[in-house]
Amino acid sequence: MLPLPRRAFLRSAVAGSSLFAGLVGDLLAASDPLAPKKPHFGAKAKRVIFLFSSGGVSHMDTFDPKPKLIAADGKTFGIGGGLSDEKRPLLRPGWKFAPGGKCGTQVSDLFPHLREKMDDVCLIRSMKTDDNEHYQATLAMHTGSFFLARPSLGSWVSYGLGTVNQNLPSFVAIAPYTPYAGSLIWANDFLPAYHQGTRVVPGPEPVANLKRPSGAKDSQDLELDLAGALNRTHAKKRPGDGDLMARLRSFETAYRMQTEAPEVFDLAKESDKTLALYGLKRGESAGFGWQCLVARRLVEKGVRFVELIDTGASNNWDSHSDMKAHEPLAKQIDRPIAGLLTDLKQRGMLDDTLVVWTTEFGRTPGTDGAKGRGHHGACFSSWLAGAGVKGGIAYGKTDDIGATVAEGRVHVHDFHATILHLLGFDHEKLTYRHAGRDYRLTDVHGRVVKALLK
Repeated sequence: MLPLPRRAFLRSAVAGSSLFAGLVGDLLAASDPLAPKKPHFGAKAKRVIFLFSSGGVSHMDTFDPKPKLIAADGKTFGIGGGLSDEKRPLLRPGWKFAPGGKCGTQVSDLFPHLREKMDDVCLIRSMKTDDNEHYQATLAMHTGSFFLARPSLGSWVSYGLGTVNQNLPSFVAIAPYTPYAGSLIWANDFLPAYHQGTRVVPGPEPVANLKRPSGAKDSQDLELDLAGALNRTHAKKRPGDGDLMARLRSFETAYRMQTEAPEVFDLAKESDKTLALYGLKRGESAGFGWQCLVARRLVEKGVRFVELIDTGASNNWDSHSDMKAHEPLAKQIDRPIAGLLTDLKQRGMLDDTLVVWTTEFGRTPGTDGAKGRGHHGACFSSWLAGAGVKGGIAYGKTDDIGATVAEGRVHVHDFHATILHLLGFDHEKLTYRHAGRDYRLTDVHGRVVKALLK
């Protein structure tokens, strides 16, 4: 190949031509690890928006009406659901329920806007996890592992599908605060580093150091040109070095983000009508409405997996002392989530975008503190909407007071298996060889819940 002037070389690489190898080495050019890939079988879902409410949202106060719990208010009952034998006074739900949409699915007054979108939502009232501690349950909901670091769901999706936009990461986590388990929930662990989630923090500079200082382009081009030459020499001596290729690919993505990412985070061209859908005021650059609108813009640009963290490891849904703490938290996310579903549907994107909402576990039917509820992994609620999902149904049941699953249990591993299936993957075959054996998101567990699928 004939040598090119440095800047022409770099520009051709950034443009995505065959000279991409000029920056990251001939080996990477021959097989781009983030090139779009086909799943195991055809599927409607092409991308995921994953909404996570940290702290443990109470199912009987939001999506799982329990009229008998109202009548039993104050009575003492064993509320452990198999995880504890402790007995405490039962606590009635704090909000009324009403039917939503044409399907009539009951949702509490905490979510009046989302309630009207239930025709598009597949509600699961029979979720189950294996740990009552925030760290372990949050880790499991994201990685399938309760105690050890493992690749996150978003990383597995990136590994399985690649990306359709080389100028943006395949996996983005919009996290204003650090959640339980910290960055492990968007980490790649043993998967190559280019599958790690890129954290975005709402505010005037969502991605640090993304904008080049004025007048810095020429000096940056020269620095990257030199780095490219050194990287090529280094890579040729180490063929097949996955970690090296991952670092080089990350450098390339970071450079390319300077051209496209600023536009994604700039909402100036969005109409007043669209901003109103998300409950946003023009010029705002924070809040859950901003997160949801940016998520739509990211998946519209080809990002495969976007996670939105609703609150962090403090001031979250962990309402031990008073359940009234749920009210302002629900108000922050209700309109934005309903707006996201509406916006995606209006644009025809809900047909191939899977929207997921969940928390790490539920809360006890009985008190923990004067007016609050404790951690409860025996049962809780989550929901799916969009590509390939049966909208307008409520799947599974808990008992009369919301203490245990009574019908249609969906374990965290089943939840993951179903999400992968909707993306076109057999969860038992989406594997990665590490430490002498093949690993997968669901480990040795999981079943696809076919009743949730169209």
